[in-house]
Amino acid sequence: MTGSFAGLRVLDFSTTIAGPHCTRMLADTGAEVIKIETAEGETMRTRPPLRNHCSTAFGQLNIGKNSVVLDLKSPDGVEAVRRLIASADVLVENFRPGVMKRLKLDYDSVRALNPKLIYCSISGYGQTGPSAELPAYAPVIHAASGYEMAHLAYQPGRSRPDYCGIYHADVLTGVYAYGAIGAALYQRHATGKGQHIDVSMLESMLSLTLNEMQWAQFEVKPTQRPMFGPIETSDGYVMVAIASEKTFQSLMQVIGHQEWVSDPRFAKYADRRENWAKLMEGVEAWSRSVSTEQCLAALNAEGVPSSAYRTVKQALADPQIAHRGALAEVEDGGGTFKVLNLPFRMSGAKVSAARKMATLGEHTRAYLKEAGLSDDDIAAFAEKPATVARG
Repeated sequence: MTGSFAGLRVLDFSTTIAGPHCTRMLADTGAEVIKIETAEGETMRTRPPLRNHCSTAFGQLNIGKNSVVLDLKSPDGVEAVRRLIASADVLVENFRPGVMKRLKLDYDSVRALNPKLIYCSISGYGQTGPSAELPAYAPVIHAASGYEMAHLAYQPGRSRPDYCGIYHADVLTGVYAYGAIGAALYQRHATGKGQHIDVSMLESMLSLTLNEMQWAQFEVKPTQRPMFGPIETSDGYVMVAIASEKTFQSLMQVIGHQEWVSDPRFAKYADRRENWAKLMEGVEAWSRSVSTEQCLAALNAEGVPSSAYRTVKQALADPQIAHRGALAEVEDGGGTFKVLNLPFRMSGAKVSAARKMATLGEHTRAYLKEAGLSDDDIAAFAEKPATVARG
């Protein structure tokens, strides 16, 4: 099978995580992705883990892409990009708003070259507005969106926000950009016209706070204990998610308190929420008497959604991951490593990571030749430093 986006050509000017995650998804679903880099290579190439100067963090985000080195500050480099744009279907960039315009490579400057071009811009706050030109990375957006304070509200007795090490905003925004590109391509099929897509990390993060967005508008009485959190066992903790009447009733069966199903404190959802702390005290009176393994066995037997708290390493070793073929072994100059395939399968299309990582600038000559440059022109490119100011 071929990928759903087979035959699609994507120019990728993005760096770090959000844009590269989007274009990695496009590559995994069949697109030809041309990654434009400086002579030094983009910043993620130096992120650990490093083996023989090759970053697996970079590889995870950029496997399956073709690497072209160009100097976007030189007229010749910009002209080469303009020639590539003429044959592209999609362009993805995540510079700070205004950078592409200064390079004369913004949507309005290039749309005449290719009226069918889908041009996707990813930025912290969006392309326009009072915050548009503010510098932004995922941790800043986590704070600005209210996400961190919303998360803190579920941690009783704490007032200092958490440190940030997992970049939800980047990954989430990359996925939204991927979906928007797919929608624009579908529309182009009907209209024959391209368009500009403006993706905001701030708004992407706000989309995670579904309940909190409504609670910010209408008063809701908080519970004494958050509804989703760990219950203690004799040797660890287990997450239990009670989100339906059936799972509540099943949990009461497990802990030996079937009478609580009709108890006025717990019988109705609203009353149960009001008395959640008391309910979970009863659950933990049972769970503390058993091991984590015994707790999970009892909960699973009654269909109660639950899990032990695992490390990423433990999760990757789950037989379910192996059964799904969720991990792909790929190769770069440092050897082999594993990356996560996209979390969906398609019955009629190939969805998988490529097997080999491109070296920096590996495909420059081939694409410049295709763009009509002579061998002398290409040799001149190699002699010039390649730098560009990132957003």
